[in-house]
Amino acid sequence: MSQTVDRALSILPLLAEGPANLEQVATRLGVHKSTALRLLRTLHEHGMVYRQQDQRYRLGARLFALAQEAVENLDVREIAHPHLAALNERCGHTVHLAVYEENEVLYIDKVESRYPVRMYSRIGKPVAITVAAVAKLLLADLPGPERRTLAERLTYPAYTSRSTPNAAAFLKELATVREQGWATDFGGHEESINCVGAPIRGADGRVVAACSVSAPNVVVSADELLSLLPLVRRTAEEISREYSGGAPVSHDAAQAPSHDPSHETPEKRAEETSS
Repeated sequence: MSQTVDRALSILPLLAEGPANLEQVATRLGVHKSTALRLLRTLHEHGMVYRQQDQRYRLGARLFALAQEAVENLDVREIAHPHLAALNERCGHTVHLAVYEENEVLYIDKVESRYPVRMYSRIGKPVAITVAAVAKLLLADLPGPERRTLAERLTYPAYTSRSTPNAAAFLKELATVREQGWATDFGGHEESINCVGAPIRGADGRVVAACSVSAPNVVVSADELLSLLPLVRRTAEEISREYSGGAPVSHDAAQAPSHDPSHETPEKRAEETSS
């Protein structure tokens, strides 16, 4: 990289810490003040930095506008699809990608199972929001008041005996998902279908999408599907890194210790994760 470009780019993380004067910038870069001034003037001309009335420099509005534009133009589906296809290749089961939009959780991508028994889910179709693993992951990331308001507004269809019965149970489930960083649906929507999922995070640590692996129990048992959870989580982390342009900042909830499902009995897991 050009030394001049490298020095100019080094100014940006410095100013991200707060406004700095010319001497502080020169000292941090290890250059003469005339060199620092030349770099700052160039960045100022492009709107990347702004000189305040007190002669200190801060990050410019143009930089924030570019960052926002870049985020808005990111296509999580395009980024995620090769990873989802690789996950499907390794496990053979149906893989989904979902997002939360306008009070609905929608499938935006799907890679079909290699087995003859197929799922009826469709891209663009809303999921069963009170039971689906991807829905739990997306809604668990909402701020507490928003989670409570949403939970109280939802209806709770009894799809199966394992469906989430009411708002209190749903909020408890979301709290568990938020703490552990993964989710399941063991027969909550269809008795014969099980699912495990993991969150995809942006650069700010917030959940932007969720991916999952689903399979009928005639193909694989719930315990066997749960054993794929490390692979699903690893896939979600790889997508997160690519989507965020590097290692995403962990959300506070994501920093909580996640327990290992292999250390629990199937009965305990069913009690905690059934919808």
